[in-house]
Amino acid sequence: MDLKEAISVDAEEVERFSRIADEWWDVRGKFRPLHQINPVRVGYINELASKKFGGLSGLSILDIGCGGGLVCEPLARLGGKVCGVDASEKNIAVAKIHAQTSNLDINYQVAAAEMLAAEGQQFDVVLALEIIEHVADVESFLKACTGLVRPGGLLVLSTMNRTAKSFALAIVGAEYILRWLPRGTHNWRKFLRPSEIDELVRKQGMNFEDLRGMVWNPFKDVWSLSKDVDVNYLIAYVRT
Repeated sequence: MDLKEAISVDAEEVERFSRIADEWWDVRGKFRPLHQINPVRVGYINELASKKFGGLSGLSILDIGCGGGLVCEPLARLGGKVCGVDASEKNIAVAKIHAQTSNLDINYQVAAAEMLAAEGQQFDVVLALEIIEHVADVESFLKACTGLVRPGGLLVLSTMNRTAKSFALAIVGAEYILRWLPRGTHNWRKFLRPSEIDELVRKQGMNFEDLRGMVWNPFKDVWSLSKDVDVNYLIAYVRT
């Protein structure tokens, strides 16, 4: 299987992010929001892995839609054996260069989740962070993601809820008022409710583990975990 056969890959979305690939590691650039939420995401993954495995050290970790490697690098520093895949060649090129300059051994590949699943690969921890809202076929994508989790392993996803609040904050606020992101980065209609993800993932034999929101404090300009899942949220599953 190659990228053209991976039906979850949206060519327009890949091109959109490829055009701004050089900005992945610019903390004040177009990916500033991801830099801000990164400590929260990495902390959450580490928390789950610590409860399940006693830590990330030595675990095989797959980051699907890894972009420039913002999540891969801190997980590698925590001892994980990290593989990052992305459908954009430009994203992977940026990720490889940054990992080399950071002296980190990360396996980066231009690939889609379906490609690795077709090869029968499996990992202790599979991540799909801020990507599901950009895929062409959600059910196919989640089927591939779940198939990549070994028995006893973790699947962690993060995305945005399809609510009036998320439209106001993630679309109008982030893209048009605050201009954190280029206009058109997100399509609100492609946001998924936790219940929608849950239904599709449970079909693949996964057990629900945890659900947390991520919220922004405008006064301190920081993100934190929360019970509020109306806008951004993380959801985790375990394969038995």
